This record gives sequence, C-alpha cells and structure tokens, in this order.
Amino acid sequence: MTMVQKVEALRLAQLFSQVSEEKLEMLAARASVRRLQRGEVLFTRGGVARGMYVVVSGVLRAFRESEGGREQTIHVERTGAVLGDVPVFDDGPYPSTVMAEEDATVLLLEKEDVRKFLLQNSDVAFAALTIMAARLRKVTTLVEELSLRDVGQRLAKMLLDEAAKNGVVEDGVSFSLATPHQRIAARLGSVREVITRHLGRLVEERLIEVRGHRIAILNVAALQAKTK
Repeated sequence: MTMVQKVEALRLAQLFSQVSEEKLEMLAARASVRRLQRGEVLFTRGGVARGMYVVVSGVLRAFRESEGGREQTIHVERTGAVLGDVPVFDDGPYPSTVMAEEDATVLLLEKEDVRKFLLQNSDVAFAALTIMAARLRKVTTLVEELSLRDVGQRLAKMLLDEAAKNGVVEDGVSFSLATPHQRIAARLGSVREVITRHLGRLVEERLIEVRGHRIAILNVAALQAKTK
C-alpha cells in the first residue's frame, strides 16, 4: 500500500476520522500492512499483543472457543473498524481470537505508537473510549440474550435483525444469508445441528422460506412472536 492509501484507510476508521492530514501521515508512516486469506487467523486469544489493527477491507470475526471446541462469536468487523484495542490500554494479551471471514487487509499500529499518539491527542483517546463503550454495550446485550433467550428466540431475532438491514421489515421481505449454519451457531451460542433443526421448523411453520442463500420472511408478526 502507498502512503496515500494508508492515510485514506486510517481516515475511514471512526477512531481517526477527525485527525488532521499531517498527523495521519505520521501515524501511517509507522503502520505495517498485513493481508489475510479467508480462514486465516489474525491473532489468537491469550496471545501477546503487538498492537492495534485497523480493518482496511474484508470481514473479520472475533470469537472465543471452549475446551470442547465450541465457538461463540463476540463481534464481526468490517472496513474502518479497530481490533485489538483493549491490550493497548491494559497491556494484557488479546482477549479473543480473530479470523478472516473473507480475504482481508489490515494495518498494524504498534502498541507503543498508539499509546504515544493517544497521549498527544486527547480527542482521539476519547473516541477510543467511545468505541470501547459501544462494544461493551453489545457484549452486555449478547450476555443477556444468551442468558435469557433460548436458541429459537435468538434465531428469530437474528433473522428479523438481518431483514431490517435491508429496509422495511414486512411480509415477503427477503435478504441474503450466505453464512454457514456453523457460523450462525457460533453467533447464537449454539451448535450447527440445533440451528439447522430450528430453521427447518420455521420453514415447516411457513414463517420463512429458504431460497438458496436467500431467506424470505413470510409472516413477520408470527416470527416476532417467536422472539418473546
């Protein structure tokens, strides 16, 4: 990547969106590029943290894995997101494993470089806290859903949320869901077989229709009732 491309990539990140061109150039000059293929691990839970990553392109998934191999997705990030920011503040290891869901490119900002930059730019430090607070709220919601909702409720809510990303949620709305059942299970804190079974039930009840990688919601009200 050229210096101009690095600067533009940093500017897309919420963390650095208000930083001046001159300061971005200084930061970009110390950033290194890493390209990942789909399925490649960026860093692992418990690993020594080198620094913070800015997603330039692609999709990356942060997850934790139990001793039995069961995964729980924590969050999924795309262009402009930052990853590995927690160790910058607490000097601990990476709290989760991050893997590329599709080919991706990231910029690595060494931990000491980020710390120095934040100390010199309090507004950026505040932005970093805002991002971490938003992520904490998402994790809190995830914990609540895993604790208080069963798999069927979580699946129904996820389908409605995915449909909402495409606009108005009404009977007949359809959306692409190319994610394998294994990944859906990791996102919902379950296993592939259970997700497949619950999707099958929704199809049998005529609440949804599966058309290849697309899902159509046939009865929004009934699916909403499944979330309660």
